[in-house]
Amino acid sequence: MAITASRPAGKKVLLMGTCLCDAFFDDVAKATVEVLEHLGVEVIFPENQTCCGQPAFNSGDWNASRKVALHTASVFAGDLPVIVPSGSCAAMNFHGNKLQFEECPDASIDSLANRTWEIMDFLVHGLGITTWPGSLPAATKIAFHRSCHSRGTCSGESTRTLLSSIGNVTLLPFGQSEQCCGFGGTFSVTFPHISGKMGTLKLDHILEQEPDLLISGDMSCLMHLSGLATTQGRQVPIKHAIQVLRDVIKH
Repeated sequence: MAITASRPAGKKVLLMGTCLCDAFFDDVAKATVEVLEHLGVEVIFPENQTCCGQPAFNSGDWNASRKVALHTASVFAGDLPVIVPSGSCAAMNFHGNKLQFEECPDASIDSLANRTWEIMDFLVHGLGITTWPGSLPAATKIAFHRSCHSRGTCSGESTRTLLSSIGNVTLLPFGQSEQCCGFGGTFSVTFPHISGKMGTLKLDHILEQEPDLLISGDMSCLMHLSGLATTQGRQVPIKHAIQVLRDVIKH
């Protein structure tokens, strides 16, 4: 399959697998590697990587999250792009760390921030890909949820650009599309009832359009919404956006 892209010879990247890939969404990490390798990109996976530090950061334990962030910066040291299949974890690297190291600057943290890309943003703005030729095997209506952590970045529009270029795909509009799904990391643990009601409202708007797939660039959002949908007896298939691109390659 021909892909419209600008791919420098010998392009290499580092892959940050994320905790959710490790625990629940291993196929998202696999799909990320498959798509990048399909594009001629060599993927390096540092095996001593752990967490980006976001859980501790969101809980206010910045002493702990700074230690994790410094470890991450050490693991991903160098000058290669750091690719993350998660808008949330990517934002921790290039935004959250900026905040927690504002009063104690660290060159390794700045380097990590400047080299981190969310995967869909990297495909469009790092590799220059603006279309994803090919099609899904059947007409597929997709509801795309843009996570809160990808606001203010190019990730959402990058995802829409690539998904909308795939044959047999229709992106569905739905009400209050910019609203939070209610997960919010540790927010869903601290305020489960509020989190659940927010997620249910989000589902109401999404399912009203009868999608075949619910897509996001954040696995945490997908996990939250899918869990609520299953509990409420109104399941909807979920996928990370990168899995859809991989499915087109295989088709």
